[in-house]
Amino acid sequence: MTTTTHRIYIFILSAIVILSLIWLIQVGFSYYNTSIEERFFHEDHVSLKPSGELGHGLGIVGSLLMIIGVFSYMARKRIRQFTRIGVLKHWLEFHIFLCTLGPIMVLFHTSFKFGGLVAISFWSMVAVFLSGIIGRFIYLQIPRSIEGRELSLTEVREMKGDVSEVLKSSYNLDDESYQVIVDSTRKKAEIYYDNFLVRTLKHYQQDRATIHNVKMALKRNKFSKKEFRNVLRLVKNEISLNRRIDRLVTMQNLFKYWHVAHLPFALVMLVIMIIHVIVTIVFGYRWIF
Repeated sequence: MTTTTHRIYIFILSAIVILSLIWLIQVGFSYYNTSIEERFFHEDHVSLKPSGELGHGLGIVGSLLMIIGVFSYMARKRIRQFTRIGVLKHWLEFHIFLCTLGPIMVLFHTSFKFGGLVAISFWSMVAVFLSGIIGRFIYLQIPRSIEGRELSLTEVREMKGDVSEVLKSSYNLDDESYQVIVDSTRKKAEIYYDNFLVRTLKHYQQDRATIHNVKMALKRNKFSKKEFRNVLRLVKNEISLNRRIDRLVTMQNLFKYWHVAHLPFALVMLVIMIIHVIVTIVFGYRWIF
């Protein structure tokens, strides 16, 4: 999948989620905005209630999307026969798509009324969804190959280029500007902060200041816009790699702990969802079939 194709792929998945959410809000806003006691008398109650034609359908389709999203991604990761089908990164993105759209549909299926055993499944689903967002952030902090394989510390270090050589061979910089840019891409000894958030904020501020200095140095040289962007991109990439090397071990450990928290919530959600479906069938609730 080319970069352009991948962007179109992500755009289509994102558009489906956003448009689906807008449509559901538009269709049911009046009903969901009505108090629970008065909904029985609303003209859309028959269709939008959890056992209604649309409401029930949202629950079924949303549940199927989540099940497909979870088990297809697990199969791609763990079953050897599936490892050559597509790129793991794209499977993860499809998993995120299904496990975002599915909970949205289930949310509207409940008509924003939670109670009983199903409430445990719902809040487990919310916990899975929120932890998934956190997991995605941690996942993006760990450098990976194009196939999605996690890179080792040695492999990440090998990704660093020789910026000084590139600047010498391709760009005509004055000595002062050259030194400023080369220094900006080197790892610096710094004060260590125990608090992760404080450390991240300090690193962000340092990187912003570094990039500002690089921009000022570049402006002293007569570069075209294209050359300016290319050098700046090169510097930002080196700074990003330095930071990723700094926090690689931390992020790898966080990702392991994240799995410990994410998986139980997903299992609780799925088990209670299955119980809910069985009870619904036993009590004679049917959809369009």
